[in-house]
Amino acid sequence: MKSLSLSARALPRRRAGNAAVAAVAALALAGCANYFGIKSDKQIAPATQFESAQSLPGQGGQWPSLDWAAQFGDPQLPKLIAEALEGNPTIAQAQARLAKAQSYIESSRSNLYPKVNGSYSWTRELFSGNGLYPPPYGGSWYSENNALASASWDLDLWGKNRAKLDSAVSQEKAAEADMQQARITLASSVARTYNQLAQLYALRDIAQREIKNRQDVSSITNDRVGAGLDTNVEKQTAIGNIASSQTTLSDYDGQIAITRYQLAALLGKGPDRGLQIAEPSLAPDGKVALPDNLPADLVSRRPDIVAARWQVEAAMHDVKEAKAEFFPDVNLAAAAGFDAFGWGRFLTSSSRQIQFGPAIHLPIFDAGALRSQLKGRYADFDLDVANYNQTLVSALSDVATQVASIRSIDQQMGDAQRALDASTKAYQLAVIRYKAGLSPQLQVLNADINRLSAEQTVTNLKMRRRDMQLALIKALGGGFDANAAGLTAPAADASAAHAPG
Repeated sequence: MKSLSLSARALPRRRAGNAAVAAVAALALAGCANYFGIKSDKQIAPATQFESAQSLPGQGGQWPSLDWAAQFGDPQLPKLIAEALEGNPTIAQAQARLAKAQSYIESSRSNLYPKVNGSYSWTRELFSGNGLYPPPYGGSWYSENNALASASWDLDLWGKNRAKLDSAVSQEKAAEADMQQARITLASSVARTYNQLAQLYALRDIAQREIKNRQDVSSITNDRVGAGLDTNVEKQTAIGNIASSQTTLSDYDGQIAITRYQLAALLGKGPDRGLQIAEPSLAPDGKVALPDNLPADLVSRRPDIVAARWQVEAAMHDVKEAKAEFFPDVNLAAAAGFDAFGWGRFLTSSSRQIQFGPAIHLPIFDAGALRSQLKGRYADFDLDVANYNQTLVSALSDVATQVASIRSIDQQMGDAQRALDASTKAYQLAVIRYKAGLSPQLQVLNADINRLSAEQTVTNLKMRRRDMQLALIKALGGGFDANAAGLTAPAADASAAHAPG
């Protein structure tokens, strides 16, 4: 009965203890880190979402090819572009960023496989005679040999390491697309600067012809002064006009030299390289026709859009990696080796040491660190989605802007050419009348100014149209094709289906 009484009294305490254990377990489970309520509803926008049928109608045109520079008929231009792509530091920087992204892939891939390490240590030690080890060890010198081979393997049950690898692959593809964008930007800059050089040469030719025209007018003025028809006022005016035209010619010479130096910098060379560039001989511009299905196909033709798309893909995998942090990590570890005092028994079976077993890590309470990290990854994802959408909008606007500019210039060219023809005839008639003594010098000067302005306008419009055509080539991707380059990104609708939520 006594024993039964003791058991009866102990029963409530046991029940209370079990309840306490259950409460602690429930509290631990309730306190486990979780990502409940953290999500994103952002999605990348399909190209068809943005209306552009009127601004960018399909005209059966072709996308730019990689050798687009050859269409301008100047053999020097493709050579300059090739030289720039080979030696410009901008390309070297892009290649370095790509190499760094590729190294992240190798590092991330290594986490998917077991790791094996080996170690050996030799320690010479004098043991205390009054310490833990009694004689004959205490008070004597001994050598300890320890050799150990260990292996570990993160099972990656929740795909954290795989998500990290996928993110690294996406970042590498984004870096490669960025490098292609750098190449296209550089090639376009070389071509447009080269066109600027051609424009300066054309304006210089006009200035040189203007000097000749004003010298002819000055000669007529000298004859009229000798005949008493003009005074020294007209003579000095003619001399001043010649000097003014010569000043303009010198100004163009200076601008030509500066533009040559700019080209040399784009080539990645010293300024003397620019002095070796011959005068451009670009052919007249041809007709511009837009490709069909432009908005939808542009997403694979512009490397900046492709790079932005891969950045979104990388951010999605970063979110998955952050989510996997909330689940237990299981790591298998094993080690085997030998440990012994001295050399005699070092490699014997009695000196073996073996360890093995799993290690499990479960986040229970981290004061919100994992949730904060996941929120940051979602913020990065939202930012990358917004950047992609903005890049797409800017790309469509870029193409439409260049097309509108070319159309506007084409409309202006007819009027500008008619104005030039009329002002040229007016100038010729004014010179004839001035030479015959039928009109004053002022009428010739006014006609000359109008003709000069009209000729400069026509030249500037021609060069500006070619510049806009070069800008349009860049806006259409400059010959880049994500499919051919192996950089095809997942489709927008497929990505939306797998967007992190």
